[in-house]
Amino acid sequence: MAAPRDGFEAVEAEGNAGCRGSSGMEVVLPSDPAVPSPLCPHGPTLLFVKVIQGKEETRRFYACSACRDRKDCNFFQWEDEKLSGARLAAREAHNRRCQPPLSRRQCVERYLKIIELPLTQRKFCQRCQQLLLPDDWGQHSEHQVLGDVSITQLRRPSQLLYPLENKKTNAQYLFADRSCQFLVDLLSALGFRRVLCVGTPRLHELIRLTASDDKKSNIKSLLLDIDFRYSQFYMEDSFCHYNMFNHHFFDGKTALEVCRAFLQEDKGEGIIMVTDPPFGGLVEPLAITFKKLIAMWKEGQSQDDSHKELPIFWIFPYFFESRICQFFPSFRMLDYQVDYDNHALYKHGKTGRKQSPVRIFTNIPPNKIILPTEEGYRFCSLCQRYVSLENQHCEHCNSCTSKDGRKWNHCFLCKKCVKPSWIHCSICNHCAVPDHSCEGPKDGCFICGELDHKRSTCPNIATSKRANKAVRKQKQRKSNKMKMETTKGQSMNHTSATRRKKRRERAHQYLGS
Repeated sequence: MAAPRDGFEAVEAEGNAGCRGSSGMEVVLPSDPAVPSPLCPHGPTLLFVKVIQGKEETRRFYACSACRDRKDCNFFQWEDEKLSGARLAAREAHNRRCQPPLSRRQCVERYLKIIELPLTQRKFCQRCQQLLLPDDWGQHSEHQVLGDVSITQLRRPSQLLYPLENKKTNAQYLFADRSCQFLVDLLSALGFRRVLCVGTPRLHELIRLTASDDKKSNIKSLLLDIDFRYSQFYMEDSFCHYNMFNHHFFDGKTALEVCRAFLQEDKGEGIIMVTDPPFGGLVEPLAITFKKLIAMWKEGQSQDDSHKELPIFWIFPYFFESRICQFFPSFRMLDYQVDYDNHALYKHGKTGRKQSPVRIFTNIPPNKIILPTEEGYRFCSLCQRYVSLENQHCEHCNSCTSKDGRKWNHCFLCKKCVKPSWIHCSICNHCAVPDHSCEGPKDGCFICGELDHKRSTCPNIATSKRANKAVRKQKQRKSNKMKMETTKGQSMNHTSATRRKKRRERAHQYLGS
């Protein structure tokens, strides 16, 4: 759950640029949906296209769904590229080498053996991030090994494992105890009996710990996470190795059925999904995946309940609000600030721009969610929801408008509230930071400039594509013509050189005779 680049401003810039397409890349549907996407070590790849100010690149390409950095997964294939049998075989072999060393069943068998060992024989290799059986000790004798691993420690693997802090792939920033406890208490107060934890390992742990310590708590949890290291701490019905960017279960149909059974238990009643994706991930593939999980849940519903929605908590920065609501219009953002243990910026107690930008997006009515008053939240009787202390109700907007925890100011020219540091620019005709560039790229659709949609959903996209296609054809004809002229020139130059060479040879023969 991290930023794609260092610094708060960089994270916010990417979020605000969401309607322009993150980093100039867009996820697109394949030309033929019946043809499966190529596979990389992280499952099916996604089809991308590069967009620069409304102009699509000529060729689309497949790349890893989970890794935005080629250093982490260097898979790349043009959509129309045909691979030889040798290359396909080499790719399959590479994918197999990148899989975890132990199968899911082997991890479960090892775990059952480890919990039966006496305390003095339960060990964890911190270098290899692996629980050790006595037979493994010799191979790890020179490693840093933690001994006397208690059952309590086994129940809290996120405190044993080193967080994977690659900001573009795993971004394993873990909930602080304050936020985690708030979520558990809130889920219990709302009456949920099952929680599908998608990328929230610490919440999964606390739910299970609470259930084992408190006999009155009957909440169950299933963790879906891309970090395979959790396989060694959980049984098969508690953890599935899963990629949330492409809805891929690494252990195949068995894991898929575990998830399906969990979602459809009790006819789908009493369940909520809580997800905390890496902030560097694109919203589109995440939304597609979550809709597949929703569809799986709906399979267990009767036709009378077809109007119901799967309750969801999507934890993400506030500046992705428009992108999330584009895919889930019923979602509303709560003012609660989620903080993390191992993140330098996203911590509780900070003020101003240093406050955590992470919020909870949900389809549960906000008036049903009580935020802790001891942490500075209050109930707005006009909005009928809890808001942060400095989030003042604007009588012109008829809403508590602040998104970042500070008091926002109403701009009568823009007819909306804006951040306190923004000023109205007469050139741009809207509010912006004082040192902004008036000639900079505008927010909104690349094609028509409207702010409420992306280029991919623009009603004028067909006209734009035809125009772009005509431009590409013209460029191609020009390129072919230049190549022909170059080839012709090279041929003429070669002929001239040959003639000059023959003349020199004849002159040499004449002088030598």
